[in-house]
Amino acid sequence: VETIFDTLNAKAALFAIQEYFVKSGKTLPVMISGTIVDASGRTLSGQTTEAFWISVSHTQNLLSVGLNCALGSKQMRPFIEALSRVADYKTSLYPNAGLPNEFGGYDETPEFMAEQIEEYARSGFLNLAGGCCGTTPEHIKAISDAVAKYPPRKEPEIKPYLRLSGLEPVVVTPDTNFVNIGERTNVAGSRKFARLILNGEFEEALSVARQQVENGAQIIDVNMDEGMLDSEDAMEKFLKLVMAEPDISRVPVMVDSSKWSVIETGLRCMQGKCVVNSISMKEGEAQFKEHARKILEYGAAVIVMAFDEKGQADTFERKIKICERAYNILTKEIGLPPQDIIFDPNILTVATGIEEHNNYAVDYIKATRWIKENLPLAQVSGGVSNVSFSFRGNNHVREAMHSAFLYHAIQAGMDMGIVNAGQLEVYAEIPKDLLELVEDVLLNRRSDATERLVEFAEKIKSDGQTEVKQAEWRQDSVEERLKHALVKGIVEYIEEDTEEARKKCPKAIEVIEGPLMDGMNIVGDLFGSGKMFLPQVVKSARVMKKSVAYLVPFIEAEKEKSGVSKARAKILLATVKGDVHDIGKNIVGVVLACNNFEIIDLGVMVSCEKILETAKKENVDIIGMSGLITPSLDEMVHNASEMERLGFKVPLLIGGATTSRVHTAVKIEPNYSGPTMHVLDASRSVTVVNKLINEKLKDSFLKEIENEYEKVRVDHNRRQASKTYLTLKQARANKVKINWQESRITTPKKPGITTLQDYALAEISNYIDWTPFFITWELHGKFPQIFEDKKVGEEASKLFDDAQELLEKIISEKQLQANGVIGLFPANAIGDDIELYTDENRDNVLTVLHTLRQQTQKTGGNPNQALADYIAPKETGINDHIGVFAVTAGIGIEPLVEQFEKDHDDYNSIMVKALADRLAEAFAELLHEKVRKECWNYDSDAHLSNEELIKERYRGIRPAPGYPACPDHTEKEILWHLLEVEKNSGIKLTENFAMYPAASVCGFYFAHPEAKYFSVGMIGKDQVQDYGRRKEMKLEDIEKWLRANLSYES
Repeated sequence: VETIFDTLNAKAALFAIQEYFVKSGKTLPVMISGTIVDASGRTLSGQTTEAFWISVSHTQNLLSVGLNCALGSKQMRPFIEALSRVADYKTSLYPNAGLPNEFGGYDETPEFMAEQIEEYARSGFLNLAGGCCGTTPEHIKAISDAVAKYPPRKEPEIKPYLRLSGLEPVVVTPDTNFVNIGERTNVAGSRKFARLILNGEFEEALSVARQQVENGAQIIDVNMDEGMLDSEDAMEKFLKLVMAEPDISRVPVMVDSSKWSVIETGLRCMQGKCVVNSISMKEGEAQFKEHARKILEYGAAVIVMAFDEKGQADTFERKIKICERAYNILTKEIGLPPQDIIFDPNILTVATGIEEHNNYAVDYIKATRWIKENLPLAQVSGGVSNVSFSFRGNNHVREAMHSAFLYHAIQAGMDMGIVNAGQLEVYAEIPKDLLELVEDVLLNRRSDATERLVEFAEKIKSDGQTEVKQAEWRQDSVEERLKHALVKGIVEYIEEDTEEARKKCPKAIEVIEGPLMDGMNIVGDLFGSGKMFLPQVVKSARVMKKSVAYLVPFIEAEKEKSGVSKARAKILLATVKGDVHDIGKNIVGVVLACNNFEIIDLGVMVSCEKILETAKKENVDIIGMSGLITPSLDEMVHNASEMERLGFKVPLLIGGATTSRVHTAVKIEPNYSGPTMHVLDASRSVTVVNKLINEKLKDSFLKEIENEYEKVRVDHNRRQASKTYLTLKQARANKVKINWQESRITTPKKPGITTLQDYALAEISNYIDWTPFFITWELHGKFPQIFEDKKVGEEASKLFDDAQELLEKIISEKQLQANGVIGLFPANAIGDDIELYTDENRDNVLTVLHTLRQQTQKTGGNPNQALADYIAPKETGINDHIGVFAVTAGIGIEPLVEQFEKDHDDYNSIMVKALADRLAEAFAELLHEKVRKECWNYDSDAHLSNEELIKERYRGIRPAPGYPACPDHTEKEILWHLLEVEKNSGIKLTENFAMYPAASVCGFYFAHPEAKYFSVGMIGKDQVQDYGRRKEMKLEDIEKWLRANLSYES
């Protein structure tokens, strides 16, 4: 079965082969060969190499798995290497002799192919080698001669883990955390999903699946068991739609039904390796075996319910007896790999008042432990909410029961399950009296456990939960109250509790060293284990700072030489010179401070001299540099070089929106011999810093980073070498073709410059896109669906409420001011430049904008775009126009931030900056709409919702300097002179062309209906030289500003 670009098609062929073997009684070796269609390393249907292998790895009588066709021999290396690493069968490779040329021929010679494939044989990737399209007997002989001197690849020992796949692999190892199964694509688990499916709105129902994946579900459970549905038809229709959505189908599917016909329908739609939910011996062994054989042929894992002919297993003895019997049948008679068996030993409801039910939770936990100890490699799953069904309507008690049950079940070995993570109390935070009552019930520790929990539940109805909890924690000791306040982010009582604790301690410093640090250690542990989210951590830091601020005068008065407890390490943070963006840096600082690291934050626009001078003076242990705009990348390279020149050895951490692991490895790390690494976000910073200061872990960690970055550089260089670039002349010949004579050009209704001072924030706020706001706080999910997320929904709702409260205050008290300036001008394109004119006579050139053109080789007839393509060329005689703008919502932000920081309130300091950013983007959206419908009036009939505006479903584009379509930040200078931006709006430009205030946006308006966003990408030296001439700038200066886009070393 070869040239597989659609794995589902291949699985159908493999299924037919297995059926033939069974019916004929004959067997033959089976060879499988997939086809990678481009440099992304995926099949045409989207699977990665490893996911493809997992999908077909169930094949019986398998001789080999490999790759063929599509790419030439040279491009195959990373993909055959990946396959050889994960496949415990022989591997084959028979590529084309390159890609077809323009005459349909193939260019790779026998010598060239032999050289490439020899290198793969030498590296131990191959067992079989050959050639596909374009190869000749001469090719095969050359390949044969080249590989003959090397031994065949030794098949690796692959650990027998549960391996599933969608477009991407999911491997469940002993180190994998609890696997969350998304249940909302279940007509019984979501009223919204059921309504959409019953109404036939299958496309809309995809949003439910997408939301689950975005919110962290590692498997999605799909169930269509509803009396009013044709379940087979609904399952097929929905799964086929899911398979066409890469952002959903990247995760495995759990095909869920009580009807075998529905399960089999689902299995026939799955290109990946999925999970069947479920089979049991309820109808006897014969049917159980028949279904299991089919599952093996389809290549799926399976959930086995603890049911047999006598019914559901409700005792420990019955659970383990049924599971052991099923395990032996599946492994010994059917041949199902034990790691593909997932037992559900039945989580049943406790505290029903029926004595026989009292041991249900204990029996599940005991059965889980027994399964893990006695049925090797088998997994355990279950539906957690069943255990608390007796207390439906009382979320306070149910959440505590779920949390406590999971705590004990996971300790016993539970691997996965369906659970609403957003409604879980942190186990350590369950009030002691409630935890005791709950565990008495779950663990069946006393005969009156049910009565006592019911009595407690009667007193605490869900709507009174907060008041009860508050009353409870205020009765604790002051040490426990301080810890509780820190974990929950409660500031109301912090000063009085701190004072009470100070009076109890011999020294004020002991309050910090004792309960405050105990509380922050809990916060760090919860955040590190994913049980606490960033907004909560920042609130905790606010509590800590207020308490410490209260204690400082007393500590100083005591004049203790020891001073405040020694921090674990001293870390310097700074936003580099020319850059004003600091929200991410501030969040990292807060998170690290919460973990008892001393933070020296130098703020924004910090010169290299100041960073290194302070680092030496303060004897810091680590330096962290942040930046958002692309010129900051060059600044970081310079700073790293200076650290090397001055003999620094401390670790250098790189972070910020434009930074990346690749840039750090390729451009920054080679310039500094000390440890250098990219840190993705705040949640990773603690792990990285902890390893850097731990003498036992440091060396191995640095070696791991060194090896990783070396591989990144090799891969980067290989990718760069394989890319084909056009000359500038060729790229211009392939520009966007527009029929300008038939284009509808609208003359602006209100040409020239318009200023907007102190624009109404209330109106602007209606245009806010809230999704990036949550991303700022590292809560990932789309607004407003994020509120329904099981994991982060509750915290997102609290964050949103806090944001609304502060936003309302900002608006009502006019704490921020929004200013803007727009200009609409006559314009025409001259090559890749755009001339702007003083008036419609077009005799006087007002200024010139310069654009860059894509130079990568395009396929499928796609053009090499430049923004100038969307303005009518001067030679057409058509009078076109362009718009420019700059807006801010950050005027007045400094005193607000200063006041919050003075109050030790990092939470609101970060919040106000995040809101100002959102208001600035919203202002840009609002003005663009006004331009389209009023000032320029080229799209006056469009009526779009805010969601449609966010998705940019309007005519025209609004690209910004420094972004992919026009990556040159220096173009802002032209815009600033043209609109007198500083005078008209108050926005300044830094030396690196960052805007200040940071909550500012600028850009251009293009009105042509064919205009679309694109990325210039990498460009050649011929274009850089041409661009420098057009801008009258030196080559080295242009190269500095376009460093990230250069396809060559400068």
